[in-house]
Amino acid sequence: MDTLTHALSGALAGRLLAPRKGVAGALPPPVWQAVAVGTAAATFPDLDFVLGFVSELTYLRGHRGVTHSLLLMPVWALLVAALMAGLFRLRRGREAAASWRAFYLIACSGIFIHILGDLITQFGTMILAPFSDRRFGWGTTFIIDLGFSGIILAGLLASALWRRSRVPAGLALVVLAGWVGLSASARHDAIEFARAHATANDIDIVSVDAVPRPASPFNWTAVVFDGERYHYAHINTRRSEPLEVTESDNFIRRLSAAYAPLSMAQWTVRPVFGNGDASAIARQVWDEDKFAFYRWFAMFPMLDQVEPAAGGGVCVNFVDLRFETPGRDGVPFRYGLCGGASEGWRIFERVTGGRRWIGE
Repeated sequence: MDTLTHALSGALAGRLLAPRKGVAGALPPPVWQAVAVGTAAATFPDLDFVLGFVSELTYLRGHRGVTHSLLLMPVWALLVAALMAGLFRLRRGREAAASWRAFYLIACSGIFIHILGDLITQFGTMILAPFSDRRFGWGTTFIIDLGFSGIILAGLLASALWRRSRVPAGLALVVLAGWVGLSASARHDAIEFARAHATANDIDIVSVDAVPRPASPFNWTAVVFDGERYHYAHINTRRSEPLEVTESDNFIRRLSAAYAPLSMAQWTVRPVFGNGDASAIARQVWDEDKFAFYRWFAMFPMLDQVEPAAGGGVCVNFVDLRFETPGRDGVPFRYGLCGGASEGWRIFERVTGGRRWIGE
């Protein structure tokens, strides 16, 4: 989920949990302070962007790692609560400021709602870090969901109008859960559609999945993996007719038009390692120790390009189907290796116009 939506969700949690009684006989903190703590706590996990200053691969391996850990959440919440209480103390004076204890539950909730917001996407979140780098994701929601963000924003605006009531914040969170539930139901429909396609066409099923897409909770890429190839189709689970668009239509409508009704689904088949001579070198690159980071990262990896490199070497890169969004210019996370077994391999990312070399 994008950081702005995380911050807004934390503000909503802060408004809901704003204490009415102080700790140890002290006055309760103002509601705005509870909202500020929730916002800060829900933003905190994405401070792992600093890993990018070490190296790109460090960020790729560490993003949604220790700062997103359920095991470390109590520690991070203590840090956020203490820092925010200290800031409030500087602003209002030592005697008037609330203790960090008054903010601890809110800080825990802010971090927790951030973790939940990432878990519903398909990117993967290491909630058991630092003891495990396994990534968890429910895959119900695209990483930027305007409906999801809009519900949170509406709850905050209603809370601003009815300042003395927690009801708007609580109601918004209930509606938010319903929105995610709607997406989960659509995901189930997409997976069942993919399973039915595989059964009807005698496709061996190793795994069946669905990738959430933008613009609608009903837009999905249904995926069947047969052990060697990915079979996939861009579908809308509720649409009965194709969506007709013109150049004058808005961006959201044009983006959504790529997803066909189930009865009109167009299936694409792509082998993981390509065909012909490309397959052998693709498998070699895939198995290289230097490419271990991408084997860990990719969920639906497929060969993207094979091309000659300077000095008689070769450049091979893969793409992850999760990030091939119809209607989007460019595909991120297209990593590969250039070189050869004798001269060594060098990591690169395929970008528009060529290759970008990656430092380790």
